[in-house]
Amino acid sequence: GGTFLVNAPFPKDEFWDHLPKTMQKQLIEKKGKLFVIDAQKVAEESGMGRRINTVMQVCFFAIAGVLPKDEAIAQIKNSIIKTYGKKGDEVVKMNLQAVDNTLANLHEVKIPNAVSSKFDIHSPVPENSPEFVKKVIGEIIAFRGDDIPVSAFPQDGTWPTATTQYERRNIALEIPVWNDEICIQCGKCMMVCPHACIRSKVYDEKYLDGAPDTFKHTDARDKEWKELKYTIQVAPEDCTGCGVCVEVCPVKDKSDVSKKALVMAPHMQLREPEAKNWDFFLKLPEYDRSKLTLTKIQHQQMQRPLFEFSGACAGCGETPYIKLVTQLFGDRAIIANATGCSSIYGGNLPTTPYCKDENGRGPAWNNSLFEDNAEFGLGYRLAIDKQKEIAINLLPLFAKEFSEEFIAKLINADQKTEQGIAEQRARVKVLKDKLESINSPEAKRLLEAADYLVDKSVWIIGGDGWAYDIGYGGLDHVIASGKNVNLLVLDTEVYSNTGGQASKASPLSAIAKFATNGRPVAKKDLGLMAMAYGTVYVASVAFGAKDDQTLKAFLEAEAYNGPSIIIAYSHCIAHGIDMSTPLKHQKAAVDSGQWLLYRYNPDFLKAGKNPLTLDSKEPKIPVAEYMNMETRFKMLFKTQPEIAKENYKQAQINVENRYKYYKYLAERKFGE
Repeated sequence: GGTFLVNAPFPKDEFWDHLPKTMQKQLIEKKGKLFVIDAQKVAEESGMGRRINTVMQVCFFAIAGVLPKDEAIAQIKNSIIKTYGKKGDEVVKMNLQAVDNTLANLHEVKIPNAVSSKFDIHSPVPENSPEFVKKVIGEIIAFRGDDIPVSAFPQDGTWPTATTQYERRNIALEIPVWNDEICIQCGKCMMVCPHACIRSKVYDEKYLDGAPDTFKHTDARDKEWKELKYTIQVAPEDCTGCGVCVEVCPVKDKSDVSKKALVMAPHMQLREPEAKNWDFFLKLPEYDRSKLTLTKIQHQQMQRPLFEFSGACAGCGETPYIKLVTQLFGDRAIIANATGCSSIYGGNLPTTPYCKDENGRGPAWNNSLFEDNAEFGLGYRLAIDKQKEIAINLLPLFAKEFSEEFIAKLINADQKTEQGIAEQRARVKVLKDKLESINSPEAKRLLEAADYLVDKSVWIIGGDGWAYDIGYGGLDHVIASGKNVNLLVLDTEVYSNTGGQASKASPLSAIAKFATNGRPVAKKDLGLMAMAYGTVYVASVAFGAKDDQTLKAFLEAEAYNGPSIIIAYSHCIAHGIDMSTPLKHQKAAVDSGQWLLYRYNPDFLKAGKNPLTLDSKEPKIPVAEYMNMETRFKMLFKTQPEIAKENYKQAQINVENRYKYYKYLAERKFGE
């Protein structure tokens, strides 16, 4: 006698045959009632985009019988007015329209007397998955975790990485389709993808043998890849369908200017052929990292992401930065992560998005608390430096086994380039192979420390709640230490993970939980405070506004032999924006002067040059134009219009004064 409601894109007359055998059998045996609605279609036609919560709520009250139907619908409409009134009349209107549209599209499906389905419930993970993935991770995904015996779990508590690739959520309604004929191969779509679901490769034509009929490829345009083939491929079962890759695409189809080199198309028709294409794509060889020009986005994006398919929100503004770290430095990165969104999508079992390359190398990731993550990461650096020191001190003891020249190269290796890293790894392998045959305590200890002769890239990562607020004392201590660590601040300007409370990064006038009257003061200028030391590399970036500046900042930060901090603008669903077009918000933030782009490099001081480069141009739109694009600012006009009006005025003054001050700092003459 139970009631089963399904959100699915099938007509009611066809729906029964789309249910798996097990479900059909249970519905017949339990004498259930079956209802179906295409909630996504209703939401879109009501102007609500992906948001189906109101639609499904109406369905529940319409069929559950908790209240009389008419009374329930009236209560829902009253609740909508009360809940969304502060967000504006348009939001209220869309939700009310969704209520009416829901009732017109909710259908009961008559349950036949016999099972007719030709398929059953799919396995939670692919059949060719590793044994542990099938027996443990897959069972947890299928909500059967309580049935797993203790003996199936690793005795030492370790957990395999790179397991998100087996989850294959299939949540996208639409996925991007590549037009290889008009694509200019700029690499921008790969850079902005929050989930590493769209990738490119260049390769010799011989590797196309056995390619699926629908696998796309074209000639590589870059002069350094002459005579090679080029492919952009989407992971159809991992893509979230956010559409950010389409938003960033700079190419328009001349035959239809509404289309780009990437267009969104229904997932269901593409899932099977594109899954085969994806599997074939993964087998293509990776391009030699040492031959890439990493300052060019189209080259850099050939580096395989070692952070993939995370469970972050579709269109997330934080994950592209983490993905970039793993592409550039992931094979030697040690990451200290502050609790927050980045720990939920970064280390939330049963699957893990951090992975390793074809050589078995990948980021080492660990999570710490808000209040001590910077110190936690500093501990990494101190331990790594001490291990390297031990190795260097032990090397001269083996002068008989190795030449002085070889030992000198190990100690003084130039590891500033991919080629330099590769050469040092080769030397370390020679060292370790020889040490294996030497039976002495010194050889054993050097063998343990040898890998630390290859430079490690330490990254301390977290949100603004950590960097500006709870962990600021530790962050300040670490950048004052002078040690070679990189801090990445994923600045959403709000405590995103815990529901959107205000932080010291929240800008003037922004509404958040516990700041319903709008943030009354200007945002803390973390970058300016860090620059005051004069010994810290500081950058403020926004990949949606200037992607090449973002790439340049990450390369410079890691190359700087000292503390560096990158403050990265991270759009967020808590801003009240359309997450399929977030880049226009990043661009507007920079164009208005609300967010400044700059790089401060202390190495310039040593050369007698100004260390500050202001990458932002003069503000060209009023700050109000940017603020009015986001619900977090607009809400204040509904609740406190007079306060909002004054805040907007003050925000414009703040923007103008801040830009003038940074421009003054960037134009100062040094060494004259």
